[in-house]
Amino acid sequence: MSKNPSFPMASTVVDSILFRDAFGTQKMRQIFSDGALIQRYIDAEVALARAEARCGVIPAEAAEVIARESKIERIDFDHMREETDIVGYPILPLVHQLVAMCGESGRYVHWGATTQDIMDTAVALQVRDALDSIGSDIRELRGILASLAKKHRDTPMAGRTHLQQALPVTFGYKVAIWLAMFDRHQQRIAELRPRVAVVEFAGAAGTLASLGDRGFEVQKAMAEELKLGVPATTWHVARDGFAEAVNLLALVTGSLGKIALDIMIMASTEFAEVYEPFVKGRGASSTMPQKRNPISSELMLAASKAVRQHAGLMVDAMVQDFERATGPWHAEWIAIPESFILTSGALHQAKFALGGLIVDEARMAHNLGITKGLIVAEAVMMGMAPHIGRQQAHDVVYDACRTVNTQGGTLAEALAALPEVTKHFDRATIDRLTDPANYLGLAPQMVDRALALSAEVGA
Repeated sequence: MSKNPSFPMASTVVDSILFRDAFGTQKMRQIFSDGALIQRYIDAEVALARAEARCGVIPAEAAEVIARESKIERIDFDHMREETDIVGYPILPLVHQLVAMCGESGRYVHWGATTQDIMDTAVALQVRDALDSIGSDIRELRGILASLAKKHRDTPMAGRTHLQQALPVTFGYKVAIWLAMFDRHQQRIAELRPRVAVVEFAGAAGTLASLGDRGFEVQKAMAEELKLGVPATTWHVARDGFAEAVNLLALVTGSLGKIALDIMIMASTEFAEVYEPFVKGRGASSTMPQKRNPISSELMLAASKAVRQHAGLMVDAMVQDFERATGPWHAEWIAIPESFILTSGALHQAKFALGGLIVDEARMAHNLGITKGLIVAEAVMMGMAPHIGRQQAHDVVYDACRTVNTQGGTLAEALAALPEVTKHFDRATIDRLTDPANYLGLAPQMVDRALALSAEVGA
C-alpha cells in the first residue's frame, strides 16, 4: 500500500476515486459534502440569530456580529471532529467555535435552539437543493425520451410478455411508457418539495418553551431567512417528509432500473436490437475483445437496488420513541446522502445511455419475423371471426400455428392451405393479416398522446 499521505482514503463507492463518477455526480456530492453540511449548520445558526433580532429576542448588534463572524474558513475541523466523537453530535462542538468567533455577542449564538433543530434544518436545505438537482436531471431525461419516442413512433418491434414474443408494438411506444413514468416523477417532486423543505426550530422538547410567546414569530422569521416553509407542528420525531423523499428516489431509480433491464436484454447478442453509445474501451472485457457490455445500464440497475434498500431503512427510521429518538434518527445520516448521490449518478448514466442509444431497426424487423407470422395469430383470428365466429376462428388459426411449429413454413402459407380460410380470404388478404407491421394497435397514437401529455407537465 502507498505510504503517500495524500493517497485516497475513501472506502465507499460514492466517494471512491475509482467509482465516484460511476455511481454519483460531483454536483450531488458537493451538496452533501461535509463542508456543505457544516455551512448549512452555520446558515441555520445565522438565520436563527437574524430572526431573533427581527423579533426583538436578541440585540440586533449581536445578530450582525454573529452573521459577520461565523465563517466556515475559521472552523478547526480536526477539533470539531474530536469533540463530535465525544459529544455524539456536531452542533455543540460547532457552537463552541462560533461563540469564540463572536466575542461578547457569542452568548446569543444558538439562543433557544436544540441540536436537532439545527441539524434537521440543515438537512432540509440540502434535500431542497438536491431535489432541485434531481428535478433538473429528470427534465433533461424527459426531453431525451420524448425525442426518442417521437423518432421511433412507427418503428415496429416484437412486444414481449413473460420473455416470449406476444404482439407487435413500436419502439416509440416502449419509450413513451418510460417517458410517462418520468412525467409522473416530475410531478411527484413538485408535490413533495413543500412538504420537506420546511424549517425545524422548536427547542428541547419541541414546544418552543424557551422563547415564551415569541416562539412562532421567531420560527416564521427563521424560515423566511432560509426560504423554507413553516411546519404545522414540530417534526423532531415525525420523519415522514424525509422518508417520502428517499422513497421517491426509490421510485425514480426503480424506473431507471426497469429501463436498464430492458436495454440490457435488448442489447444481448441474441436480441441485438439496441446498444449503448459507443465509446472506445467502454464495456470492454479483459479477456474477450469482442465484448461491449452495457455498463451504464448495469450501474443504473445497481443504484436502483441500493436506493430501494435505503427507502426501507428510512421507513424503519420513522418508528421513533416519544419526543426525541434514541437511534433511528442516525440512520437517516446514512440513507439520505447516499440515496441522493446514487440517484443522481443513475440519472447521469441514463442521460448518457439514452441520449446516444443506437437503435437497430433492421434487427427489430428481423426479430419480429422469426416466428414466421405466429406473433400476429391474434390478428388473423380477429380478422376471421366476423366470418366464421370467434371460437371457430381460434380453432382454425390454432391448427395453422401447430402446422408451422411441426412442419415449418409461415403462418400465411399454413392458412392458405386451409379451405376454411381461402373461402373468405385471398392470398393478398392473408399476407396483409399476417404482416406484423399491420397489427400495431394504437401504439403510435399512444406515443402521440404521451408526448402531448408530457409537454403539459410543468417543471
